[in-house]
Amino acid sequence: MRFRKLERRFSISAQRLSVRPHIPWYIRWAIAIPILLALGGIVWWAYDSGLELAGFHRGQAVKELDGLRENVSILQEENAKLSSQAASFERQAQMEHSANLEIVNQIKLLSDENVRLEENVSFFQNLPLAQGENESDLSILRLKVERDSLPGEYFCKMILVQSVKQRGKAFQGNMQLIVNAEQGGRKVVLQFPSEKVEQEVAAYQLNFKYYQVIDRSFKLSPGMTIESVQVRVFERGVREPKVVQSVGLS
Repeated sequence: MRFRKLERRFSISAQRLSVRPHIPWYIRWAIAIPILLALGGIVWWAYDSGLELAGFHRGQAVKELDGLRENVSILQEENAKLSSQAASFERQAQMEHSANLEIVNQIKLLSDENVRLEENVSFFQNLPLAQGENESDLSILRLKVERDSLPGEYFCKMILVQSVKQRGKAFQGNMQLIVNAEQGGRKVVLQFPSEKVEQEVAAYQLNFKYYQVIDRSFKLSPGMTIESVQVRVFERGVREPKVVQSVGLS
């Protein structure tokens, strides 16, 4: 066996040996790197040439992209500016709306005051005639009872006037409203103010020298209808009313 192995190794049929020169690794890299770079450049040139042949110009695309970015930046700035202006206009509109509401309220108040002044002028114009017709120390003028804006609520308006001979003396006292109403076919009599409610009693007190404009509101239960309202005016310390007058619903 050993002889056969030696024969195969050193005979003509033995494997051939190749002798190659040894090249250091840095020389290999020094040769390979330029070749790789050259191949990369050729590939890049081919890719760029292909894009240009297809109608795509890289420099123009980069320029257009920069232009689009600049346009986006400008539009963002304009959007921010317009948003700020819109917020400012909205605040200004709200302020103008509030001012308009205030002006409307002032106009309404002035209109109501104008109506009241016209009523007072009419009252003073008719005052001598009224005094001539009524010789009592105290008179009730322009008495009326009307519905208020809310259901079941009413208000009573009148003017209390002292006679000429009593105008130097202050009148002190109170008033009552006796409401004759009907509810479900049954007669109902109500008195305002209620003696149990101190605030109502205080609201019906009187204190004036020449005249006093009175506007008092009262509320009835749902389903009640007014037949008449009687006004009683009492002088302080006197149990009997000084003047009594009745009126229907206007």
